Amino acid sequence: MNVRPLALSIVLAGCASGPAPPDWQLHASQATERAVNAALAGDSRIEAREMALARDALSRTGRPDLLARAELMRCAAHVASLDFDPCEPFERLRADAQPPERAYAAHLTANAGPAELPLLPPAQRAAAGAFPAGDGATANVVRGIEDPLARLIAAGVALRAGKGSPVLVATAVDTASAQGWRRPLLAWLGVQARLADEGGRRDEAERVRRRIALVQGTR
Repeated sequence: MNVRPLALSIVLAGCASGPAPPDWQLHASQATERAVNAALAGDSRIEAREMALARDALSRTGRPDLLARAELMRCAAHVASLDFDPCEPFERLRADAQPPERAYAAHLTANAGPAELPLLPPAQRAAAGAFPAGDGATANVVRGIEDPLARLIAAGVALRAGKGSPVLVATAVDTASAQGWRRPLLAWLGVQARLADEGGRRDEAERVRRRIALVQGTR
């Protein structure tokens, strides 16, 4: 799946666009896309290199709000892979970030409140809005999200919010598998194996671990 449209929506939202976009826009969006793809592939070296290029391009504008969007895109890819470490690069820019970016940052930590939900992208707003209705409703909403990366991000936030039903986990596993995204696939398979263990489903747990070994290249 090409994440370019999502990368553009995060990095370039609100930028003036014309027939010939400035070089910094193209460089920033392309580098952010490559950084996100590397994060999903589990290649930290390329991710860091491409994010440095994106930061360099965006710094030319003197607009920290644009850089905040790029940092959030990268952190969202980590949430899709169940990496819930604080989004420190964004936090350093929070004072200059726009309300939608602050709302999105709150969403990634499963802490978006009623006032922040309307500021979220539609897919994330729908998923977060389903949390009070329970695990089943949340899983159904997440499963219906069309964009694979948005679906995985919503699933990661839902798991963080305690809505990690087997259906939600299976949806995330299937999504990551279909896209060939190694890092989130390994993370979600790990959750699936744990749920099978906790439910006493030994055969299922062993099957999931065989999949993990295959993805890791150890089988």
